[in-house]
Amino acid sequence: MIYRHSLRKRVAIAFALCVAVLSIVWGFAFFAAIKLTEDQVLQRQLQLAAESYPVMPVNLHGYDRIASLPASLQPWANTQPAAGIYEFEAASSDDFWWVLIISGVVGTLGILGFGLGMLLMQRALAPVEQLAKAVADIDLENFSAGDHQHITSSRFGNDEMGVLAGAIEKTLARISAFVTRERDFTSSASHELRTPITVITGAIELLEQSELSAADKKALERMKRATLEMKNMIEMFLCLARETDDGCYDEQFLVMPLVSQAIASQRHLLRHKLIDVEVEQLANPGVCGHPQAFSIAVNNLVRNAFEHTLTGQGPITIVINEQELLITNKLGSKSQGQYTPLQASTHGYGLGLGIVQRLCERNAWSFVLLAEASQVIARLSWHTNKNNNAALTLKHDL
Repeated sequence: MIYRHSLRKRVAIAFALCVAVLSIVWGFAFFAAIKLTEDQVLQRQLQLAAESYPVMPVNLHGYDRIASLPASLQPWANTQPAAGIYEFEAASSDDFWWVLIISGVVGTLGILGFGLGMLLMQRALAPVEQLAKAVADIDLENFSAGDHQHITSSRFGNDEMGVLAGAIEKTLARISAFVTRERDFTSSASHELRTPITVITGAIELLEQSELSAADKKALERMKRATLEMKNMIEMFLCLARETDDGCYDEQFLVMPLVSQAIASQRHLLRHKLIDVEVEQLANPGVCGHPQAFSIAVNNLVRNAFEHTLTGQGPITIVINEQELLITNKLGSKSQGQYTPLQASTHGYGLGLGIVQRLCERNAWSFVLLAEASQVIARLSWHTNKNNNAALTLKHDL
C-alpha cells in the first residue's frame, strides 16, 4: 500500500512512524527511570532510618504502637507481619501530573522532531524531485536531438544523484545520436535502394514491348514479380527502421483485396502441385494500420502455405472473418516428422516470423502460428477499440 504514494510521501510516512515509535519508547523509558530512582531513594532512606532508630530523619515519621498507626493500616498491623519493607498506595495526584508532564514533553519533542525531519527530508529529496521532473519533461515519443540537454548533471553535484544524472544524460545523448544517424541513414538508403529498383522496372517494361519467346516471357514475368516483391520489402524495411513515420499506420483498408492480390502473386508456386485454394469470405472487414505491412504479412503467410503443401495434399483454405484471417495448409505423411514447430518459427518462411512479428508490433495486430501433425494454421487477427486503435497481442502457440 505504501508504494502507491510518491517518494516524498513514503519517506514522510516512514519518518513519522519512526518518530512516533521512538517518542513512545522514550516516554516509557523516562517514566520507568523515575519510578526506579524513586524506589531506590526510598529504600535508602528507610535503611538509614532503621540504622539510626529511635532517632528519625526529619522527613520520616515513626510509629511504635499499632494504635498510633493510621486507621487504614491498623488491620494490616494486627496480622503480625514479618520484618521487612512494605509499600502502600496512597491517594495522590503526583503520579497523574508526572504522566501528564512526561506525555507533554514527549509529544512536544515528537512534533518538533517530525517538523525538523520533514524540513531536512525536503532538502535531501530536492535533487531527486528535480531529476524526476527533468526526465518527465522529455517527450520520449518524439525524442529530439537536444532533449538530453534538459538534464545537466553538473547541477546535481558529485554525490549519488550526480552519478545517476550523469548516466541518464549520457544515455539520452547516445540515443539522440543514434536517432540522428538512423534518420540520416534511412534518408540516404531510401534514395539509393529505390534508384536501382526503378531502373530494373523500367528495363522490364521495355523488354515487355519486345518480341520474346515463351521461355523469355516466363523469365521476364518472374523478374517482374521478384522486382515488385523487392520494392515492397524495401519500402517496408525502411518504414520499420524509422523511429518515426509519416502517419501511414492509421490508414483504413479492406482485407479481401489484399488477400486476393497475395493469392494471385503467389499462384505460380502451385503451378505443378494440383492444389486447390478455397477462399471463404464470412465478412468484409476493414483494418486500421499500414496496408503495405498487411500486404507483406499476408503475402508471406500465403507463400508459406503454398510452398509447404505437397502435391495432392490440398486444399489450402483461407477464411476471412470479422476480426481474423485464417490460412490453413495440410501436411503430407512424408513431411510429418520434418515439419516441427521450432523449424516453423525460424526457417523456411520467407521473411520469417521475426519480421511478421515486427509488422504486428508496429500495427497492433495479433499473429499466431499453430503447427499440428497434419496441418498448419496461420492466424492474423485484429480488434479495434473506441478510438479505432488495435490492442497489441503477440503470441506463438507452437
